[in-house]
Amino acid sequence: MKVTYHGHSVLKIEANGKTILIDPFITGNPKTDLKANEVKVDYILLTHGHGDHLGDTIPLAKANDATVIASPELSSYLTWKGVKTHEMNIGGARDFEFGRVKFTQAFHSTGFETEDEQIIYLGMPAGLLVTIEGKTIYHAGDTSLFYDMKLIGERHPIDVAFLPIGDNYTMGPEDAAYAAELLGAKQVVPIHYSTFTVIEQDPHKFVELLPNGQGKVLEVGESIEL
Repeated sequence: MKVTYHGHSVLKIEANGKTILIDPFITGNPKTDLKANEVKVDYILLTHGHGDHLGDTIPLAKANDATVIASPELSSYLTWKGVKTHEMNIGGARDFEFGRVKFTQAFHSTGFETEDEQIIYLGMPAGLLVTIEGKTIYHAGDTSLFYDMKLIGERHPIDVAFLPIGDNYTMGPEDAAYAAELLGAKQVVPIHYSTFTVIEQDPHKFVELLPNGQGKVLEVGESIEL
């Protein structure tokens, strides 16, 4: 399994001949190296419906005939937009042709703001556990610190945890460092930082808060192999 960081909270997973994108915020993302019209994808996984996570899901899914895996409310919204979806909910797990996906809780808000100043509720936010060939990654989505992260780590040994550190909207570096301790992941990668001024953070200072060797900063476009 190859996992590539593409800025903000965007991850690309390549495994078993399939390409999976998590939270494909590309258009309008000043930190990504991707170009939406060049992306090839088979599956899209969504943590929640905010614009900086839902991102380019609709055009990408349509252009690639990709399946979007998301919460029931978000799946319904996307189905109405002509997108192929598979709905899941918190605590649920399912095997797909590329591997296994399980939705975990996350503490955040969710919804989509329309141009006519309406807010569409898009279900509860979630974290994602993706297990492929015995290796598990955890994408926490947008979340605050919560103690049940310890339970997530105990139930699902995590090889790499991708944790938001931006503060203001999510955990900051100190809370994310404690989250890493609770999860017990072998490796921890910071995400959701410095895309906008309000979430400006130094990822290397975050890594310094972790035990030696646990933290790893991935530059945009950089990959890890599991």
